[in-house]
Amino acid sequence: MALDQDWDDELDEEKDGTEMSFLDHLEELRWHIIRSIAAILIFTIAAWIFRNEIFGIIIMGPTKVDFWTNQVLCRLADVTGMTSLCMQQADFILQSREVSGQFMMALTQSIIVGLMFAFPYAFYEVWRFIRPGLKSKELKAARGAVFWVSMLFFIGVSFGYFVVAPMAINFLANFKLDPSIQNQFDINDYISLLSMLTLACGLTFQLPMVAFVLSQVGILTPSFMREYRKHALIVILLVAAIITPSPDVISQLLVAFPLFGLYEISIIVSGRVLRRKMREEAAEAND
Repeated sequence: MALDQDWDDELDEEKDGTEMSFLDHLEELRWHIIRSIAAILIFTIAAWIFRNEIFGIIIMGPTKVDFWTNQVLCRLADVTGMTSLCMQQADFILQSREVSGQFMMALTQSIIVGLMFAFPYAFYEVWRFIRPGLKSKELKAARGAVFWVSMLFFIGVSFGYFVVAPMAINFLANFKLDPSIQNQFDINDYISLLSMLTLACGLTFQLPMVAFVLSQVGILTPSFMREYRKHALIVILLVAAIITPSPDVISQLLVAFPLFGLYEISIIVSGRVLRRKMREEAAEAND
């Protein structure tokens, strides 16, 4: 990848210099952190400028009947007969019960959006800091790390926003102990729930990268993951049940299938790392 080649050239320039002292490392880390914060701040300001559009279209999207996911779930409800999957109407009212509630809500949503969009660059800054301490073999194995981490993060966030969040909001908004009780939610609680579900999925989708790192250092092996596949399936089903409070089996399976797919992909990733390490050891032994 072109970006990775640029970073390799930059790394070669760093290696041509003298070895950095501990204080130099701290100074370098400080500037990486400053640049990451600056990127987050830039995206946060942009999100603040478009705060009304972000709130009306993105934040409130999963609560609307014509939201893309809700339409798909309604079609699925017609096929399966599970009418609870289809959200006919968001039976709740959002309120701001504090004087500064709406201002803090706008600030919070801007910061969250800023964090999400600045994540690739922030991770790139972290990667730039740790790259000089890696060996050439480790650098070669980790080529494209920024791309894959960023891609998996955004896929996970999209999955959380388009799949998990609408189902959770649909269930919680229509769950009542008694018809006389009206659901009136605080707007900050709603944004916290939406951001938690999306960010949690974004981090959960890093499972293949975690498997790659653990396999690279020899902690994880594909045989271990295959041996405990059934245990992992149980854990995944429990996680799906927690993420989707709806008692519908279909909505839980919609969450569990991608998570189990990530586990299977992690086995493949771990196997590729193991085979590559075996080839390198064999080549060194022949030399």
